[in-house]
Amino acid sequence: MALVERSLLGPGPSNAYPEATAGLAAPMLGHLDPEFLAMLDETGRRLRTVWGTENLRTLPLSGTGSIGMEAAFVNFVHPGDAVVVAVNGLFGERMCDVASRYGAEVVRVDHDWGQPVDIERVLAAHPAPAMVAAVHAETSTGVRSDIKQLGAALRERDERTLLIADCVTSIAGEQIDLDAWNVDIAYAGTQKCLGVPPGLAPFTVSERAWQSRVEKPTTWYLDLGLIGNYVTGGASGGRAYHHTAPTAMVASLHDALGRIVDEGMPAVAARHREAGEALQAGLQEMGLKLFAAEGHRLHQLTSVVVPEGVNSADVRKQLLNDYGIEIGGGAGQYANSVWRIGLMGNNARLDRVEMLLGALKRVLAR
Repeated sequence: MALVERSLLGPGPSNAYPEATAGLAAPMLGHLDPEFLAMLDETGRRLRTVWGTENLRTLPLSGTGSIGMEAAFVNFVHPGDAVVVAVNGLFGERMCDVASRYGAEVVRVDHDWGQPVDIERVLAAHPAPAMVAAVHAETSTGVRSDIKQLGAALRERDERTLLIADCVTSIAGEQIDLDAWNVDIAYAGTQKCLGVPPGLAPFTVSERAWQSRVEKPTTWYLDLGLIGNYVTGGASGGRAYHHTAPTAMVASLHDALGRIVDEGMPAVAARHREAGEALQAGLQEMGLKLFAAEGHRLHQLTSVVVPEGVNSADVRKQLLNDYGIEIGGGAGQYANSVWRIGLMGNNARLDRVEMLLGALKRVLAR
């Protein structure tokens, strides 16, 4: 069966950078090959640059972004820990679920979907939680929350509280400075603004958080202590085999990160901002209403209210069948009333904006 080419303008995956595709096609290396280990080390350094951190333990985990979420909680939640979770969309909901499975006393702070995290309400939810978790760029709604302000407020109040940030949709799409923002643990996925196929979860943990980790978590595969002995070397400095790393995926991420670092994150962020602002202006000129709160809208992922009387699924089907363009529906209770349009990574370009707006106008005119 011949595969058709799609313009992936939904919430992810996005079309890969050419460098990422070339990395997948490079000659295969073994997971203990010295050349691969050097590539893995450089991938970690490039992730640190993009994420704005000096954390030694910055690595790609084997699995999609959800593996990063799992690793964040299973390695750092002790039974009975109070974990405050800011819930303003689907992925905040998932944080609650995952944290509770590992014995956390979850304290939810619910927000209306499409609204940013209210930092004062998060602080008021518990006087001294072990962790606070929040989504930086909520994929389900297209809203950005102020992690920098949250981190500063938490550190000022109680230095013992760890801050976990979901950066799945923000990494490589906007400027992030995890160390300056006082983020202790962050995870992401490769399939959005990094412009790499799905399959890896960039992950980083501060030395401060590392000292409070669970020594023997209830998982073998995601035990960061064991994985760290492979990725960064153990006490002896050697690499201890843990599992067979997906070497082609790491090569793809390595090469995409090289492209991003060469372009420079300020330029990459500006490119995403220019494309997102052009899309949002064009949609509003068509009379469409944006869903996420004004002043907090992502540039890389735009949420649009489906016009009254329009069948959301029919429009998405026509865009896919007639123009080869994929956009996403909403999530949860907004599954049929919101569209999600992504301009991420290699798709953060004005030609993609013009293509999408033109096709959407024609479909809606029918």
